[in-house]
Amino acid sequence: MEGLRLFAPLGIPAIRQGDDLAILITTAIEEHGETLQPGDIIVIAQKIVSKQEGRLLCLSEITPSHKAVSLAAASGKDPRFIEAILMESDNVLRAVSRPPHGTIITRHHHGWICANAGIDQSNLDCDEADNMVLLLPVDPDASARKLQAALEARYGGTLGVIISDTFGRPFRKGLVNVAIGVASVPVLVHMVGEHDAYGRMLRATRPALADELAAASGLLMTKAGRTPVVVVRGLDWRPVQDARARDIVRPDEKELFL
Repeated sequence: MEGLRLFAPLGIPAIRQGDDLAILITTAIEEHGETLQPGDIIVIAQKIVSKQEGRLLCLSEITPSHKAVSLAAASGKDPRFIEAILMESDNVLRAVSRPPHGTIITRHHHGWICANAGIDQSNLDCDEADNMVLLLPVDPDASARKLQAALEARYGGTLGVIISDTFGRPFRKGLVNVAIGVASVPVLVHMVGEHDAYGRMLRATRPALADELAAASGLLMTKAGRTPVVVVRGLDWRPVQDARARDIVRPDEKELFL
């Protein structure tokens, strides 16, 4: 019998800029009665990484551009919020007025197609939270590698790290966690040339392993649960030294939905 074990350590405090995430995470894991083991994959919510990196932005300090004002009229959003979206995006794909706050779909600088360039206002415990927004990390892959190095120095052995965020999906309702930063974890598993259970050769099968693990972690990363870290144990995986979450982005010339 095969299986995975996922657990979310409790007790990780509210994160502030400059906090040592590795220490806070390992302390919570050890207080949970656990210790990281070689082969464990640690999935971390983007929000605490962004907070640690000081990616908070004050809306009152933003002067909206003419484009932001125009998009605000089309979507019903705060033009200052839209200016923050434009700052984080390469281009705007769609802007519609849709309750409760309108919808803007953009291509983030990292290549992600997502609502509001991944900018969020939920679970901000700072002063004047209603006036603040939280941006994605500047380089989520680099953030994952930095955290991986700190965790491996403490525990030894190879560990994987995934930074996750919640995205919508084309033609499907609801949100799921996806990987926006990785360290050592394979983003895609290339199975082309292998055979299925009936001996047929696989010609196009490439499971998105990092996204699958991020999605599974979302079962324990509840919005009100204060469980921004999930440990995945028991997976048979091979580290990829130069793994990058950006490699999951499909090139425009191969994208069928644009």
